[in-house]
Amino acid sequence: MCALPGNLKKKLVLILMFQPFLHRYKSNSPHYSIFSTRTTILLEYEGTTFSEWSVPEACSLKNKKSPKTELRCSSPGIHAIKPIVTGPDVDDERFLLVDSSHICFHWYYKYVDHFHNLSQAVTIWIYDPESADPKELEWIADKPSLNSKILTKQLAILGQKPVIYTFLNKKLFYAENEMIDGTWRMILPMAADDVLKEIRGTQVTFQDCFIADFLFMLPIAFFTMPEIPGDLPLTAPPGSQIIADWIECLPSSGIVVSEVESYHTNNSFRTWTRIRVPPNILADAERQNVSSVVLSEDGIFFLINGILYLKSYSSFEKLGAANNIPNEIKGIISRKWCLNRFLLKFKPSRSSLAIWTRDEVYLGYEKLKFVKIFTTAGLQATLQVLQATAVYIHTVEYTVHPLEIAFFIEYHFSATKDKKIYLALYNEDSEALKWQPFLLTVSAETVLTSSFIYSAVPEFLMWDKHMIYYYYENFAFTGIIETSSKNVNLSKEAEDSTIHDIFLDYYGDIVVKMTNNIMFYFRDSSTDAIKLHLWINKNTKSIMYLNTVGYVCLLSVFNDGTTNSQEYPLKLELESAVFKLAEKCPYMAFQHNIFNLFYFMDKGKSLIFWAQIVYPENTGLRLLVDSYGPNIFEKEYSTHYEIASGYCTKTIVMNFYHNKDYGYLNNYYKQQRNTMGLVLLHIKPSEHAKSCPKSLRVFQIAVGCDPAKYLSVRGYKRDGCLQHDFYYIIKKEYLRNKTSTNLRAKYMWDEYGCPLKFNIKENFQPILELNNEDGFLEQVKVNFILWEIHGRNDYSYNYTMAQSGCLNEAQSWQSMTEQNQNLSLDEVWGPENYKPCFSYIFGKPGNLHQPYEIINSSNNNHLVWPTDHIGLYVFRVKILDPNYSFCNLSVIFAVETYGVFPSPNAYMVASVLFIIILLFFTILFLSYFHYMMIYRKYIYNPPHRNERKQNNGQNYMVDAERQPKRLNLKPTTPRNITVTLSKIGYLSPDIYKAGFLSLIIQFKPPVVRDLPAAANESPQHVGSCSRRLKTLRDYPRSRSSASALQTATGDASLRCMLGTVVFLESRSFGLERSRACAILGPEEERHRRS
Repeated sequence: MCALPGNLKKKLVLILMFQPFLHRYKSNSPHYSIFSTRTTILLEYEGTTFSEWSVPEACSLKNKKSPKTELRCSSPGIHAIKPIVTGPDVDDERFLLVDSSHICFHWYYKYVDHFHNLSQAVTIWIYDPESADPKELEWIADKPSLNSKILTKQLAILGQKPVIYTFLNKKLFYAENEMIDGTWRMILPMAADDVLKEIRGTQVTFQDCFIADFLFMLPIAFFTMPEIPGDLPLTAPPGSQIIADWIECLPSSGIVVSEVESYHTNNSFRTWTRIRVPPNILADAERQNVSSVVLSEDGIFFLINGILYLKSYSSFEKLGAANNIPNEIKGIISRKWCLNRFLLKFKPSRSSLAIWTRDEVYLGYEKLKFVKIFTTAGLQATLQVLQATAVYIHTVEYTVHPLEIAFFIEYHFSATKDKKIYLALYNEDSEALKWQPFLLTVSAETVLTSSFIYSAVPEFLMWDKHMIYYYYENFAFTGIIETSSKNVNLSKEAEDSTIHDIFLDYYGDIVVKMTNNIMFYFRDSSTDAIKLHLWINKNTKSIMYLNTVGYVCLLSVFNDGTTNSQEYPLKLELESAVFKLAEKCPYMAFQHNIFNLFYFMDKGKSLIFWAQIVYPENTGLRLLVDSYGPNIFEKEYSTHYEIASGYCTKTIVMNFYHNKDYGYLNNYYKQQRNTMGLVLLHIKPSEHAKSCPKSLRVFQIAVGCDPAKYLSVRGYKRDGCLQHDFYYIIKKEYLRNKTSTNLRAKYMWDEYGCPLKFNIKENFQPILELNNEDGFLEQVKVNFILWEIHGRNDYSYNYTMAQSGCLNEAQSWQSMTEQNQNLSLDEVWGPENYKPCFSYIFGKPGNLHQPYEIINSSNNNHLVWPTDHIGLYVFRVKILDPNYSFCNLSVIFAVETYGVFPSPNAYMVASVLFIIILLFFTILFLSYFHYMMIYRKYIYNPPHRNERKQNNGQNYMVDAERQPKRLNLKPTTPRNITVTLSKIGYLSPDIYKAGFLSLIIQFKPPVVRDLPAAANESPQHVGSCSRRLKTLRDYPRSRSSASALQTATGDASLRCMLGTVVFLESRSFGLERSRACAILGPEEERHRRS
């Protein structure tokens, strides 16, 4: 939206200008969208002769004597507003249309770009223009005011919630559930081709008021030129008018060059930066002589003295021969109309600007690429005009067609001072040049400017300083625009001022702006213009442009270098201007279902549209359908009539379809390319007037491949599995082309996705689905083929050719590869050479028991997997039907089979068996020695010997640390007692009172090591051991009072402790026998005898 004027910060301002004064009006609502009985209108008078305001009784003024005052109208209707002045009365009153709408509130939005994830965070709230904060009215608020916050929360409680609708891609974005500080938040992706959006809400009222839908543009970030201190300004020649350029699909970004400064903006002049150049690069005369300017993604192009300069973000450079650009350039032009979707058949891209000299035309592409397309010498050969002495390029202009450029060529003659101008249209894609039935004869000194009207068929205007030539409906109607007084010279109606610029929009509005800011208005296809009320002072330099949402703005540049941008209420001004003319629109309503600007039509598809007009009975209106482009699809029209209550409703239904048969063609791709193309269509009533409602009626139909279409396999996913690349081996026996080695293939997850898994006993038929950017379109029901991209052929099909109903041998991979040995598998078989087997015309009799390798959704043909091994298959699918799509539709998917245990490896089996046998013999060997040890241990002392003697005796395991008296042993009970010693010590003699058959004292390993030392540490209890200890074999029942223990390593004696019975393992002391003992001493001997 336009920025508010610096001196108009409050309320509505109405400025109406008369000679020598003017006055204006404005509302707080953006784009004057709310102009009702609830609206406060601010009137402002500029001049010195003001007396008071004259308004009807239904309206009231805050102060009728003040040049600035507020106006309110309590009743709807058309109200005459006029300032009363001193001096001569000037009849220049305005007629303002005030309605009684229930729309009172507006949406407010602000956004922040997030470049790390290419998204835009949008914050939205609701505000009332009549009670909003000044920052909200100026669109510089960062958060809602108190009134707006309360209003937003109140409506949210009632169920209000905004959504953002995108006009071009038809997408919806919803607000987050939770409000933050009285605002809604949304995250939208950055989209260069979908910048036009609209905020919509639910039908919720508060105090009988609704919220108006808000149309806005959410552009992607564009470069902003920095201002460097010390740089010098680039300006137009002194006394010249403003020149400007805008990016066609991003009208918020523009460049304006005046005689004071050059200004660049990215937000419709809410803010702007000055464009300057470093000193000593250009002379002062060069800096002040900019004749043309173009804004592009590469930077800003300035044409100065026939030389092209580029101002980029960081430099200012001269372009010349190194860039394939000539000197003595006559003009430079960029595209005007935003048609960013188109169909190219031959070229990869289209140009963004054109430059020309007197003899040559160059087209400019991205990254400063310039290509010369023709010269006048070549044109002269195609259009020979007798007696022409010179041929020059007059001007170049981009048309509405996204691929065409218009060249206006002037022919000079020696016998006359006039020149004749011819028109040729050049198609960038096909490089075809076609002369048009256009001829204009003007004086040799006349300089004409041209601009194409937004229409399907070629319609354009050409003008000089005083007159406008029109060419409508593909040159069917031509002439000169005249005023209501039948004057073709507009200068005479504008105080001898000359034409500065002609503004055209997408709705057919045409505004002629004179250098003194007087404006004229007419519609496309009309031949007369009406004069509008003056809005800006005649001494101010200004220019008209479209703001971010397609509304008209006026930019003024002042001598002090400041600017002022304000919205221009073209609709209200037009209603006021035509009120006295009593002109009425011939129809009541005009509707249609054409919601997109661009449609794709594929093979066998159709598009159906309707348009309806309601008009008074006996008027005789009809609907016209104009088309421009090649005849590449069929058209059918049907008309329906209804008459009721004096009104006639006429509906036209348009059916466009493409049904050409592409089968069995030898030059398939050439025929297909010839029937592809772009057609522009235009639906309009046969009659119209300046007061008729606006309607966007031009759209395109492209017959060809929609690049957004793609195939998918149902059930196939690209996530949900281990996401990594890996290598695997395909045995040479499984390959189509037999090789001497196995194939090592790489599985690329990013391209192949997650494989489908099937048991080897399951047959598989892929179900193909056609999708586009909006999602699922249809299930593919035509023939298709598939092949394994690595060359595997260890799979088959469950149907043979005979089972499929073939009359002749069908095409197969083997036959097609034999016919096309020099081509890859991707190229040997496709829709270009497909021949069905269901006719005797194609093919030849053969073996019909071969597998039928063509699949569709209804022939029940499935893939059959090998049962002796599993594998990983990566398939590519291709549509085989030549009448299905212009696109070469294909998709890659992977299949992994399972269900077969792999055959064991002989080396592995032998290794496992060897390990098992080795383990068996090892265990057997160890068991032998273990049992030998047990045998040697009990050979002289059987473990069950004492148990037979004890009868019912009890066995006890006694801890030597505990006193035997705590055991409560009865002396009369025979027992076996085993005592475990953890250290050398003494046993109390009381233990013997219990009686026993055998007493075994076991030492732990540390005791064995400490036994000799312990005997030496207790000399007072040690008697002399006078004899050697005998083994149990020699003394099985020995009870000697003293014993000596001799080890196997020597004759050293061990002095034994009294009162201690020792039972030792033979390994502890290395004795030859299984056991050795040092048994009872003298004290124990006495107990034994008693």
